[in-house]
Amino acid sequence: MVREFEVRREQDLPAPPEQVWDAVATGAGNRGWLYPMEVEPRAGGRATRGDATVLTWEPPRHLALRATQDGGFSNTLSYRIEPAAGGTSRLRMGIHWVHTGVVDEAWAWEAKSDAAEKHVDFYQHGLAEYLRHFAGRPAVYVRAARAEPATDPADFAALRRRLGLADDAAVGDRFALRGPGPDRGPVEVVVDWLSADFVGLRGPDALYRFFNGSTWQVPNWLGHHLFAEDTDEQQAVKEWTAWLDDTQTQES
Repeated sequence: MVREFEVRREQDLPAPPEQVWDAVATGAGNRGWLYPMEVEPRAGGRATRGDATVLTWEPPRHLALRATQDGGFSNTLSYRIEPAAGGTSRLRMGIHWVHTGVVDEAWAWEAKSDAAEKHVDFYQHGLAEYLRHFAGRPAVYVRAARAEPATDPADFAALRRRLGLADDAAVGDRFALRGPGPDRGPVEVVVDWLSADFVGLRGPDALYRFFNGSTWQVPNWLGHHLFAEDTDEQQAVKEWTAWLDDTQTQES
């Protein structure tokens, strides 16, 4: 049985095509808004995320990648970049998922498509934030996750409270974030994304990203983009992992 779905998005971005290309087609750019993914700069090259192959390499206009996964899954990612007025760009992004194997439970495919739609929106918003506030700055990507899948939405609600988010918080609100280690600050941040599934906070040297695992029965996790020049990646991962674990302890 063949199952497939597609996500397409279009957005205006506050940067010329060359900057958008650097953000989506290079390892340094991807670390600033997405996740670590090095891309070999040629058609037929490799990308390090998901063992993908570069299908199209036409800087700064068109990039396409295809990745295959166990169980008969594959996905094709395409970015088309067009120049727009005032030194800006128009980005057309599409992802096409195909599954040619057997899906044991129908909800698994529905959950996968739901997660894809929502994560794409969150990441594409992050791309605009990166280009608007941090374009060209080297980033350290920090990922941390709890060990066990989240089953109760109250866990993410508790995480939000520990961040310092008010129950009636809204996009655009500013508050003092007390993170772990050197981020203990406090650091003034602005809420740039807020939903039941994600929290996005922007600081002077960081995009902080938090993910609610209970929606898809995976662990709560975070994936931050830190731009401070003195950031130690290993130390930051250690500190934010401890912060997540401590949040879980406080909830119990």
